[in-house]
Amino acid sequence: MDAPAERVEARPDPAPRDARFDALLAEAQAALGYAANTLRTTRARFRETYLEELARWEGLRDELDELDRRDRGDQSRPAARSDAEAAAEAGAEDARSRLIRREVATLGGAVGRERSELGRIDLALKSLENAWLFLERGDASLVGDASRPAGAADLQMRIVEAQEAERSRLAQEVHDGPAQALSNAIFQVEYIERVVDDPRLARTELRYLRELLRRELGDVRAFISQLRPPLLVELGLDGALREATDRAADLIGVPVRVDLRAPAEDLDDATQTVVLRVAQEALQNVRKHAEAAHVEVATARGDGEWLLEVRDDGRGFDVGSVALRGRRNFGLQFMRERAELIGARFEVRSRPDGGTVVRLAIPAGAKED
Repeated sequence: MDAPAERVEARPDPAPRDARFDALLAEAQAALGYAANTLRTTRARFRETYLEELARWEGLRDELDELDRRDRGDQSRPAARSDAEAAAEAGAEDARSRLIRREVATLGGAVGRERSELGRIDLALKSLENAWLFLERGDASLVGDASRPAGAADLQMRIVEAQEAERSRLAQEVHDGPAQALSNAIFQVEYIERVVDDPRLARTELRYLRELLRRELGDVRAFISQLRPPLLVELGLDGALREATDRAADLIGVPVRVDLRAPAEDLDDATQTVVLRVAQEALQNVRKHAEAAHVEVATARGDGEWLLEVRDDGRGFDVGSVALRGRRNFGLQFMRERAELIGARFEVRSRPDGGTVVRLAIPAGAKED
């Protein structure tokens, strides 16, 4: 008699994957692909338009150089025409030269902004392409428990993107500020050379030039302050914040109240750098936009968080509409990205004619053991 067969219990088949998830994943991939292709087409049109403007600006500069060379040549040659004819022609060329010079300065500013915007489009396109590849490859290396720190690859990507955004922001700030001011100053000096025989008019123009350069020197010093992290080593976080507020008070023209109650030693070096950068950027925005009569910088501890707040009673703004303005939102983007890098919460509360509050909330335990 044969031995009874061993009884084997049937195991249930693994649950089949719901086809809806495959369809939704494919839809997500298609959406990213469509967005990347659309942005790529837009970038090509933007670049073409930018190159047209650049060529126009370079053409005007060439024409201006030609007028300057002709003017120097006319001054070195003996006059072959009547004084009246020479004066009329010189006057026409002088008017044309001044008109072109103004257009070169204005168009040069626009070309610089467009170059920066093109760079931001390139960065956005690269982000979309990376996101598409992330979904396409099914790479789980960047996906983890939301309660755990970000993976090294994710953190590296965020740092690189933040660095690129900061470089673009500083390039835009320098272009719109000191670079444009120097261009205007050169134009002003050339105009003074032409009116130097009129002492009263020349003195007026020289006063204007002095004020222009003095104002822009303050901006340059503000940029240097932002780029000088040794302040933290020399003064500590509280000292660096006080130095930043003193400098801002000089530039804004109103006192800045300081109330620093949170212990700086609770934060590691990287987090202290973010706190200082956010405070500097917030004060820079107050100086440029707020028209405030009272400003306050404060730190505190509460509800398991280390808090930084920068308040002003200025004209405020509509936070929702500013988010749609691209270049003008660079300062807020800079602060928000810095906050994300250290796992902090960043908030801006404002309304038209209602002042502004910038708040950075750092969770307890931000200091590394």
